[in-house]
Amino acid sequence: MTVDADELRGKVGEFLAANDPAQMDRLEFLRARFDAGLAWVHFPAGLGGLGAARELQPVVDAAFAEAGAPDNKPQLNVIGLGMAAPTILRFGNDEQRRRYLRPLWTGEEVWCQLFSEPGAGSDLAALATRAVRDGDEWVVDGQKVWTSLAHQARWAILVARSDPDQPKHKGLSYFICDMTAPGVEVRPLRQITGEAEFNEVFLTGVRIPDAQRLGEVGQGWQVALGTLMNERVAIGGRAPAREGGMIGLAAKAWRDHPEKRTHGLHDRLLRLWVEAEATRLTSIRLRQQMAVGEPGPEGSAVKVAYSEQNQAITGFELEFLGEPGLGYDDWTFRQPEYTDFVKRGPGFRYLRAKGNSIEGGTTEILRNIIAERVLGLPPEIRTDKDRPWKELPR
Repeated sequence: MTVDADELRGKVGEFLAANDPAQMDRLEFLRARFDAGLAWVHFPAGLGGLGAARELQPVVDAAFAEAGAPDNKPQLNVIGLGMAAPTILRFGNDEQRRRYLRPLWTGEEVWCQLFSEPGAGSDLAALATRAVRDGDEWVVDGQKVWTSLAHQARWAILVARSDPDQPKHKGLSYFICDMTAPGVEVRPLRQITGEAEFNEVFLTGVRIPDAQRLGEVGQGWQVALGTLMNERVAIGGRAPAREGGMIGLAAKAWRDHPEKRTHGLHDRLLRLWVEAEATRLTSIRLRQQMAVGEPGPEGSAVKVAYSEQNQAITGFELEFLGEPGLGYDDWTFRQPEYTDFVKRGPGFRYLRAKGNSIEGGTTEILRNIIAERVLGLPPEIRTDKDRPWKELPR
């Protein structure tokens, strides 16, 4: 089915004529929008889409925004929308797609990601959380860490070791885990910012039906790679308006305080502005590439640039503001629904940006991916690649 921008605008108009957002319950409106194929327009018909081109999504979103229609509050379910949904679409069966995608898009069910472990952060394939088959169920035991939204999530995408006799990349399986199931314990992790947007999750005898497995048994690494490619695009591939995001905050500080300007700081700001604009344009190009295929390793390069620039820009902002910038706005311990860099002060932005080069894949690992999969350089020597996981030192 080929749909162009004008046809999509027409479909939105017809939908709004039959579903007045001012009169309908917010959740019912979102469910109806999903059923009409106007949620993810590039998804197949019946799964929230129309099989249209991915780049037409902004056309639909803008038309709904102009009409004052409610959105699905994407900032509250970033893992579900950015990572779980494309993974379920690609690797899930028809029943799984029908069950999970609609409440995920409407925001009824929040998702989290149970990947990293205390002993398997950068080297995710070394994870030790076990999944043991018991009839039509899997019994899962282990610990996960740095889990965003675990304290709010209804579901989690989970990678666990189903066969310790296989090499580490081959003995993994991928599951959908019920975060309300017996044996799931969530504990907050307080960060340098004073908040706890991350958690550690303990899994003790958690039973997961085999019907909640994504992909084949032992295919967990391949499914996880699909998730991770989408994660890096979701984190680093955003394309804000020109002079948006962090660089916009630094530029505003520059304009608001002419008395603090120096030639040296001016040179640094201009360099950061140019780098941020180059990354923004690259992000747009990356999203255009995604419109005709799956996300590739290029997303890792954008994520590296995004992380390093955020840290450089927040450092510049703090140095430019001087003593007033060192004041911290709020040390109150809380578990926020999402991270908001704009509404917090420069001190928060500076501290929180330190995590950008760790979350979503460390910069060191992403540079390896860029070197091997983008530049075609020889891979690192890995002595553990073909040995059974149970024989690896830990």
